[in-house]
Amino acid sequence: MRTNTAPETRTEQVIHAIRERIERRTLTPGARLPSVRAMAETIGFSKSTVVEAYDRLAADGTIRSRPGSGFYVASPLAPLALDRMGAAVEREVDPLWMLRQSLADDRTRLMPGCGWLPEDWLAGDAIRKGLRAAARDGRDGALTGYASLQGSPPLRALLARRLAGQGVDAAPEQILLTDSSTHALDLVCRFLLEPGDTVLVDDPCYFNFLALLRAHRVTVVGVTMTSTGPDLGAFAAALADHRPRLYLTNSAAHNPTGATLAAATAHKLLKLADAHDLVIIEDDIFADFEHAIAPRLAAFDGLNRVIRIGSFSKSLSAAVRCGHIAARPDWIEALADLRIATSMAGNPLSANLLHGVLTDGSFRRHIEAVRTRLSRAMARTVKRLRAVGVEPWIEPTSGIFLWARLADGIDAVTLARAALAEGIMLAPGNVFSISGSWSDFMRFNVAMSDDERLFEFLATACRKAR
Repeated sequence: MRTNTAPETRTEQVIHAIRERIERRTLTPGARLPSVRAMAETIGFSKSTVVEAYDRLAADGTIRSRPGSGFYVASPLAPLALDRMGAAVEREVDPLWMLRQSLADDRTRLMPGCGWLPEDWLAGDAIRKGLRAAARDGRDGALTGYASLQGSPPLRALLARRLAGQGVDAAPEQILLTDSSTHALDLVCRFLLEPGDTVLVDDPCYFNFLALLRAHRVTVVGVTMTSTGPDLGAFAAALADHRPRLYLTNSAAHNPTGATLAAATAHKLLKLADAHDLVIIEDDIFADFEHAIAPRLAAFDGLNRVIRIGSFSKSLSAAVRCGHIAARPDWIEALADLRIATSMAGNPLSANLLHGVLTDGSFRRHIEAVRTRLSRAMARTVKRLRAVGVEPWIEPTSGIFLWARLADGIDAVTLARAALAEGIMLAPGNVFSISGSWSDFMRFNVAMSDDERLFEFLATACRKAR
């Protein structure tokens, strides 16, 4: 990293540009650099400037010369820096910025832009009870051993029963436990994707989908989201134009919009997926917050080309790291092998703790209470946002998110920066958008939006815009 503030010489500019391309994986070890003449013509500098830059890069081992052939990248790749893999315009307020703000150590901030429930809404007492039970578990390896190949059989059997309640027919053998839903998604991407493949996402979509897909070096194409699911015309056009390998989505309590997939949309979407041999990953992490079971792609499809992932980090505890994948048996077998190769076996303590909490009658009561609180918080937040000039896109029937349009003339990124200076963490629309077309929207977590300071800040911003 450059630490001085003096202007770069032309030679330094060439060196910096080449090193940046190596860091961003545009140039990899063994790749041939443009000839001196070609580089000089491209950047508009003299050939002597390029020669000096190449000589200095060769001297420090970054590139090497092959007489009669040219210059080639020689140095090993630097550690992957995700925030350098997007266009320069994305590096300030982008999905990684959002993740850093969400996970910052500053616990004094208001967090209406975060993606989880307040601490006092979670099942702390049930977890403490479960931990005491786990500590008394006398089975061999319960506290010290590795998990079995696919993870705890009792928990997988319980998850199969819970999936059946959503209309998803999955045997325990079709379920693989993971460290989290993000880990589940990463495993599926490792299994099915190659760099350069195309993946469809909703526009807008969960911002970490974009960050994780960037790490897998794939092309991401957005499909406009509607109140009943992806726009089917745009979806069909994207399939024809881009021939994607995967489609990644939330079906119920969509993040960030709060929309719910309609049954008619689901049927048409699956017909399109079948015609184009498209695999669908359905992230169902907010299922516990539904009052009524919404349509599921995995239920209609029977886990043929749909892979269902989830966890309980939002409804139970982010500290109990245990997610899962439900998929075809042959894919589960291959994913289990991949899991062993990349992270060994799972966490039996987390799995046993999760099973104990889920089978305790107090968890059901806890979730029912959370749903009631969320419904009240949703109605209250809708009313208060409208009062200050912020209009919800829809009024969700469940979940924690409200997607809302700011008053005319207000840019969400600019507002988020101003809010951060006031100790308020907001979630600007374009961090959720591959197209950058939601610049005047914000995602609000209704469980975190019951503070007068938030609405005073928004009211002031709207008055200034008017």
